[in-house]
Amino acid sequence: MASAVECTDENVREYLLYRGFTSTLKHLDNEIKADKEKGFRVDKIIDQLQQFVQSFDLFGMKEYWRYLDRRLFCRLEDVYKSTVTKLRTSLYRYYVINTIQKGNVEKTQEFFQKQVQELQGQAEWRDWFILPFVPSPEQNPTFSVYFSRQWADTFLVSLHNFLSVLFQCMPQPVLLSFDADVQKMIALTDENEQLRQMLFTLQTENPEQRNSDQMVHHKLPLYVQNMDRLGDTELDLVSSQRSVSTVTTTSRNFLSAFLPQGRRAPGKPAPVSAGSSPSQAAMGRKDQSTNQTPEKKVEVVETEPPPETCTDPPESSTSRTNGAGADGGGLSAEQPFIKLSQEEYGEHHSSIMHCRVDCSGRRVASLDVDGVVKVWSFNPIMQTKATIMSKSPLLSLEWATKPDRLLLLGSGVGTVRLYDTEAKKNLYEMNIDDTHPRILSLACSPSGSSFVCSAAAPNRSGNNESASRLPIPASGQLLLWDTKTVKQQLQFSLEPEPVAINCTAFNHNGNLLVTGAADGVIRLFDMQQYDSIMSWRAHDGEVYSVEFSYDENTVFSIGEDGKFIQWNIHRCGVKQSEQLLPQDATGPFVLSGYSGYKQVQVPRGRLFAFDSEGQHALTCSSSGGLIYRLTNRETALERVMALGGHKAPVVTVDWCSAVDCGTCLTASMDGKIKLSTLLAQKS
Repeated sequence: MASAVECTDENVREYLLYRGFTSTLKHLDNEIKADKEKGFRVDKIIDQLQQFVQSFDLFGMKEYWRYLDRRLFCRLEDVYKSTVTKLRTSLYRYYVINTIQKGNVEKTQEFFQKQVQELQGQAEWRDWFILPFVPSPEQNPTFSVYFSRQWADTFLVSLHNFLSVLFQCMPQPVLLSFDADVQKMIALTDENEQLRQMLFTLQTENPEQRNSDQMVHHKLPLYVQNMDRLGDTELDLVSSQRSVSTVTTTSRNFLSAFLPQGRRAPGKPAPVSAGSSPSQAAMGRKDQSTNQTPEKKVEVVETEPPPETCTDPPESSTSRTNGAGADGGGLSAEQPFIKLSQEEYGEHHSSIMHCRVDCSGRRVASLDVDGVVKVWSFNPIMQTKATIMSKSPLLSLEWATKPDRLLLLGSGVGTVRLYDTEAKKNLYEMNIDDTHPRILSLACSPSGSSFVCSAAAPNRSGNNESASRLPIPASGQLLLWDTKTVKQQLQFSLEPEPVAINCTAFNHNGNLLVTGAADGVIRLFDMQQYDSIMSWRAHDGEVYSVEFSYDENTVFSIGEDGKFIQWNIHRCGVKQSEQLLPQDATGPFVLSGYSGYKQVQVPRGRLFAFDSEGQHALTCSSSGGLIYRLTNRETALERVMALGGHKAPVVTVDWCSAVDCGTCLTASMDGKIKLSTLLAQKS
């Protein structure tokens, strides 16, 4: 809702300016600045309440809560009134405990003097009036629980969830419904395009092929729709009126406040832990030619049973081969996917560093070592949308989450640019840090309100990212920036010493952040308190790539030692599985040329990606992507399929899944990006 409100405010501003209503526009801006609802941004409301608590402003806190009560809470049904009362009680206790922890006895006594008329008749406050006179109250059995960090975290998370669900359930004016209408139109357009492509395929094939294809279509699995995995939990919190004073005393229970419940669709087995990234793909693609359409190589599923072995198809713009292809071996009942097609994006002229799909699955952004960024789409046809050139070297990129048309570009001179891919222009350029100019990694919070930026000191060979790593880990910083104010919010503490962070990843709701560093250490951060929860030595050498698993109870990592490891985040440093990967999956990557010339590239982009259900992982190889099945055994991976198609080492991958087809992106050192469309088979 917050994003829709923000977008509507901007549209109203534009309309008033267009009409020349400048005085009305000034009044609107003043009203927005004084908006106590903060544009329905829950994080800002929580920040405002915490500001009152930290500054001992009892009057301001009470007045702000009264405003929320008049504006929001009083409209709730009676069944939710007790939940509001419990939240207010916890807020008052949060305030009192803070005055004692800060040693401000006067404010503690002031609270009870001013609140005595309101609280003396309430049973839950009966024992609290002796609090100012109790020596060492943090050790008293009655009050000790309220001095724990777990209680404060539980209260803040519960308040955040309650307000989030409240805003989602509020009746919206017609003007705000445009966002839902846009998403609905996009979904209908995509569905129509898929049906059109299916119809085209059926019309161009003979009856025998049509009947065989229909049999294949009947095997399509029922995919779980992408959703916020905390949504059901939050609704349960409101309907069951959970007490916000629930105390969690262990680190496992504390983390559970931030993690999803692992819900699955009825009748489906719980998948093996792994992460995923949502996207968009098409069942089939019509080979069309436009001025901006790159060279394609399309493979179409044959209706005849596949042979035991296959050979690579001849190199041509279009070829018809078995869907599994030679790279995947003979198609068998055990194979989890059928390769429907493989297309090539060839607009880059140098090795790829990053290749990422946006959160809507409609656009791809790819960056090469020459600093050229291409923004392109692949549905219904492959087409370049924008080309970004930069005078300074670019080292990293990341899609923003809200709105998803924005792209963050990190440079080698200490700046991050915010680029609008639709308007094709730079919106902001942020100066991050002159002493740490290499922006190695960017990660946007799923809430869309901030992004994490990893900045590192210059390496001894300049800004050449293809050079060898330093024998001693470079110094670095991990910073949090606000995308609304375009200002730095804070700098994270990196223990035991400042070190370059190579990779970063948020969990699904942005409450947790995992990082992999040049010192081989994985660090897990609590994004509610901006503190490090735990860290452990993960690899001998640098950590190249990290991701949360699907259920977010574990973290996967690939390091310089060539190991693919699964870590339990509830038990610091405990491995759940480990597997040694070949060098062409972990880097450094080597491309040999004429006269003994060798191009060496250290890993920079994502080295592995998961399918939508977290059961399979896509990794790099010397000739294309490799798909593994994740297992619960000591050996973490079981190879099931090779995508192939590349003549140079693949250096970064991405996997997006939507509707009935998944799309794997594999990018190589010769600048070629292969887009393989997969069809999941029913088990």
